[in-house]
Amino acid sequence: MRETVLRIGVWFLGLTALMTGAWAALAPRAFYDDFPGFGREWVAPDGPYNEHLVRDVGELYLALAIVTIAAAITLSRPLVRATLVAWIVSGALHAVYHARNTDPFDSSDAVAIVASLALQPILAAVLLYLTFPAAEPAGAPTNEPSKSGGRS
Repeated sequence: MRETVLRIGVWFLGLTALMTGAWAALAPRAFYDDFPGFGREWVAPDGPYNEHLVRDVGELYLALAIVTIAAAITLSRPLVRATLVAWIVSGALHAVYHARNTDPFDSSDAVAIVASLALQPILAAVLLYLTFPAAEPAGAPTNEPSKSGGRS
């Protein structure tokens, strides 16, 4: 069950990075003007348009998507852990920036921006926790051989 939840969560992160990255890298002006869509504008109010910067962010998200999707496919513990730590660092810093810079946005957008950005590092932290073995309850039988050589 842990593996299934881990795989689904990592895929979710990878696909969100892929969608965000593709939009910003391939259509930077549309990303700047229209992100996240649905009639909301979360990039344009924060500063003047800079095609180079928007494309760079998109390309970095695409790179993160590639590594994240590789982690979801393989579930290689070191790769998954490194990927999730990258999501935690990137996501937490991104969320903190926006939490400290809400002035250009109305209250509902400010809350939605910070909440949506906080979701990624929180999800990554939960998934990272799942990469560690589950603790055995006290007194639970183990598969380890007894110290007496198997004799009671």
